[in-house]
Amino acid sequence: MSLDTAEKQELIKTHQVHATDTGSAEVQIALLSKRISKLSVHLQGNIHDFASRQGLLKMIGKRKRLLSFIKDQNFLRYQELVKKIGIRG
Repeated sequence: MSLDTAEKQELIKTHQVHATDTGSAEVQIALLSKRISKLSVHLQGNIHDFASRQGLLKMIGKRKRLLSFIKDQNFLRYQELVKKIGIRG
């Protein structure tokens, strides 16, 4: 359910804005999206894991807030990010 270091570094490299970027909204959204997809797969097999379900809902809410932040700042950047990650937006 959590990301290992190699996966995390790969996501950061593909979504970073500049060379030393590790915490921009784009990177955070990419990391959250990957964790959400892994947790969704886990919950399909473990339907009674309510604590993980609550964590999933919190992650979805955080990703939604970050996406709305980017959408308010620069709509073109938002559209590119949604297309790149592959979410509905």
